[in-house]
Formats: sequence, C-alpha cells, structure tokens
Amino acid sequence: MPMSRGARFLRAMLVLAAVLAALVWLAFRLPGFGAASEGERLARMQQSPAWVQGRFENTPPYIQDLALVENFRLYSQDQVREPQFTIPVIALSPQSLRAAPRPGLRTVWFGHASVLVEIDGVRIMTDPILSERASPVQLVGPKRLHPPPIPLEQLSGIDAVVISHDHYDHLDMATVRQLAQGGTQFYVGLGIGAHLERWGVARVQIHEMAWWEHADVKGVRIHCTPARHYSGRTSMNNSSLWASWMLKGPSHSVYFSGDTGYARHFTEIRERLGVPDVSLMKVGAYGSTWLDIHMDPEAAVRAHGELGAKTMLPVHWATFNLAYHAWEEPILRTLAAASRLGADVVTPRVGEVFEAGKPFQSQAWYRPGR
Repeated sequence: MPMSRGARFLRAMLVLAAVLAALVWLAFRLPGFGAASEGERLARMQQSPAWVQGRFENTPPYIQDLALVENFRLYSQDQVREPQFTIPVIALSPQSLRAAPRPGLRTVWFGHASVLVEIDGVRIMTDPILSERASPVQLVGPKRLHPPPIPLEQLSGIDAVVISHDHYDHLDMATVRQLAQGGTQFYVGLGIGAHLERWGVARVQIHEMAWWEHADVKGVRIHCTPARHYSGRTSMNNSSLWASWMLKGPSHSVYFSGDTGYARHFTEIRERLGVPDVSLMKVGAYGSTWLDIHMDPEAAVRAHGELGAKTMLPVHWATFNLAYHAWEEPILRTLAAASRLGADVVTPRVGEVFEAGKPFQSQAWYRPGR
C-alpha cells in the first residue's frame, strides 16, 4: 500500500534530522573542539576544591541568567562595534624573537588578551591567539579586526605560555601547535591539557595547575591564581579550570587577570603574592547581564588598585567583536575610571613595546585620525 503524503513527509523529516544529528556529532569531533579529560587527569581534577558535583564551580556559584529580552535589546542598539579606521599595528621582527631577551620587564600587546612578556630574561605569552578567527574552525566565527604584529608562522622563541581558560578567543589550536613545535612550555588550568594533547603537544610540555600552585621556568615563578569565570569548548560545562596568573621573576612581576568577574580574589592575590609591577587587566567584552563573570572597565581599574600594581595595561578589547558595547568604549571608560582613581594606565598600540620603569608616551590611537 502506497505511503500517504503525510507519511512520506514525516519520513523525510526523520531522515533529515538523523543526517543533521550525524553531521553535528561529526563536527564536534573536529580537533578544534579539543578533548574531554579522563583517567588520571580527571581523577586529579576531582580532587580540586573547586570541583563541585562533576564540574568546576565559582565561589559563590555563578547563576546563569540568559536574560534573552535584555540581551536582544542590547544587541538591537546602534553601537558601532567595529573600528571605522585601520587599527595601527607595529610590526614585530622575527629576528627580535631569535635573540635572547634582555633583563628587565617589557610587554608587547598582540591584541585581545595576547601579550608577550619579557621578564628578567624569560619570554612568556598570555593567551596567544594569532589565527584569523576565534573559532574551532577558520571558515566561520569572530574575525580579527587587525593583524597580529607578527605572522603566526614566524612566531618563535617563546619560553612559556600561560592560558587563562579554554574559550576560543583565549586558547587557539593553530597558535598552540606553532609554539609547541619550538619547545614552548604550557602552563594551564586543570583539564586544559586534554585539549593540548589532542593537538599533538608533548606531555612534558604541559603543566596543569590548580589555583595557588606554582612552577618555575628559567628562574621565573609562575603562580596559578583564582579567577571568576567558566569554561567549555562545546558547551558551558565548566570542564576545565579557569585561572589568572602571577609571573614573579627575581626583579620584576606581572599579573594577568584572564577573563574574570570582579571579586575578592584580587585582594587575596596581593596578600599572598605581593604587588606586581604591571597588571594586564581585562577591560572589554562585557554586558549588564554578564558582569559576574566579565568585569567592566570600572571594576578592572578597581581590581588593579586592589592588587596595588604600579601600571595597568588594558587587554581583552579591540581585536574581536564579542559584545554589545561600542568598539572604543572599553578603553574610554578605563581611562575615565583611572583618572578618577589616580591609576597609571598605558595604552600601547598593537605591537608597541612598553618597558616598565621607563617613560612611555601613550597615544590616543583608538580615536580616528590620531
């Protein structure tokens, strides 16, 4: 007996649904999505005080608020979320990375949360992403608004990398692979090593750490410190530990906030580890419904003050369109807050060297025509 038109349509929809489900299943198994933790790695994660009921958790817990109506309202506003001019970029020469770093403390902002830190003769990068898109695949996803100061294939000479968490705008597969082949050591929160191993990074180059643990690289001590955020590359499943980082050399120190909400951990870090010379503070990609895990510029300046850092370098803005605010809003609000609180903030161009303890002339490069 022939099938009715309705039965044929239903069968076609079921077949289509099965095909789509299979495609999604296959897509999530692409390398860019990383890997899940298991075995000894998972057992160690489960011993962390931050592991609660099968996942990592903030204290107090983050209460997710989808706020769909409010987010749609913010998205529908008329902010200009991308620059209407070419962002100036200072090129970084490959030869400069082949030479041994000089003593002292210097930073080179690569855009977003990626900063090259030369501290007491050691080169360390924070959350390096040099790919064109912050995405598990390079066909779609948020696209860079400016090039990096050096092409990805020429990036070398980096002793160590610290990773704040595993989101795509902070943990980039292509950049990890480029650095790994040069012997870079990776310092990451618990669970992130599973992603790195899937991408071919040798186990001896991976150092997974819990909050308040530390490790040494060439005389610089790397402290894994708390943050208030979340993690996951396929969902918000908190499957790896997010962190901030304190780098302490014999003569200098740097704090990197990673992606975080404002909380008392800044004061605790100062009490335990002392005052850093420079703070690399997240100021961009925030919204009124995200503040518990994405602090705004005013909170970032306040956190900088609680750390007692001498100089603040604002990061996590300018490179990707990831939020509802205007492109230049984070830096303008940061500078206004710093003026009110008397904080020393520098605004280097992408690729520009800032050297601690030496005069630096910040330019308003984020304004058209400057």
